Amino acid sequence: MTMGMTHDFNNMLSGILGHIELWKIEGLANAEQHLTTIEKAARYGAELISKVQRYIRQEVRTTFEPIDLTALVSECISFTKPYWFNEPRRLGIDISIASNLKELPPIEGSASEIRDVFVNLILNAVHAMPTGGSVVFDGQSTGPFVDIQVSDTGTGMSKEVQKQIFEPLFTTKGDRGTGMGLAVASGILPEHGGSIAVSSNLGAGSVFSLRFPAIQASTSPSAELVSIPAAASSKRILVVDDEEMVRGVISKLLTIRGHHVVSAASGPEALSTFSAGLFDFVITDQGMPEMSGRGLAYQIRKADPSIPIILLTGDTDLRVDGGAISRVMTKPFKIIELEALMSELS
Repeated sequence: MTMGMTHDFNNMLSGILGHIELWKIEGLANAEQHLTTIEKAARYGAELISKVQRYIRQEVRTTFEPIDLTALVSECISFTKPYWFNEPRRLGIDISIASNLKELPPIEGSASEIRDVFVNLILNAVHAMPTGGSVVFDGQSTGPFVDIQVSDTGTGMSKEVQKQIFEPLFTTKGDRGTGMGLAVASGILPEHGGSIAVSSNLGAGSVFSLRFPAIQASTSPSAELVSIPAAASSKRILVVDDEEMVRGVISKLLTIRGHHVVSAASGPEALSTFSAGLFDFVITDQGMPEMSGRGLAYQIRKADPSIPIILLTGDTDLRVDGGAISRVMTKPFKIIELEALMSELS
């Protein structure tokens, strides 16, 4: 599990750093594209952490969401550009990746998990093309299924390797591989009611075939327009977090949205700042030196029993303690989600 997490985080961080490097090279021309990809990569990391936290809390995921595979594949190609564009070209190697996917029926699943599968397939293909080549995504709707083929012009695999390729810890990359990528993929596809298979010959490349159940048109949810709500009415908010960067970001985002924010770096500092009637909300971190967020909430309740207190935490403990904490929200967060919670508690 640790190796799998390390593998996924290395992919994510390499993608972020790679796009930052591309941004520096290309300048402002493609700034928005790189910024969007970096944001998606960061949210992917947050989803990965959330998955680990659910595992620690022994929670079972109960819901999937509709996924547009054509858009998701395009996103994965963009995210992995530093792997197949930057590094190979430094060595004089030309690798191209293209998607021939047109409009396909949506599938139901976890976007972060399916993204992980596609990213791993792209990285494996790049490793299999040490002198250059191409990767192509093809797909079609086949009855109640959506089929995706990922083909490369790499070195291919022997029949013996193909028999073991989906086994945990099996790798042909030596120290560069963990043997977890395809093993994870072979577990994710059945969880989505699908399958994954490989066809390959030495020296003739490989084709990975993925099958997903399609959402039938009669049961497909209606598309809904997503809009960013207007800023909530201005509130007086005490933000408490011992991490300066996190505290600053929360404070700036809330201030931009029209709220009056006072920040504190610790529980004792917050208590010295707080007085009943001075604030409409308290937003506090949990893990802080000197005094935890829950401990701070208990102390504030003595001065103001009715003030809403939101615990904004990255911990796995999401308990609401006997009324001291009004609600718990996990990091990282979106400002519109935080404001929606504030509106609910007002």
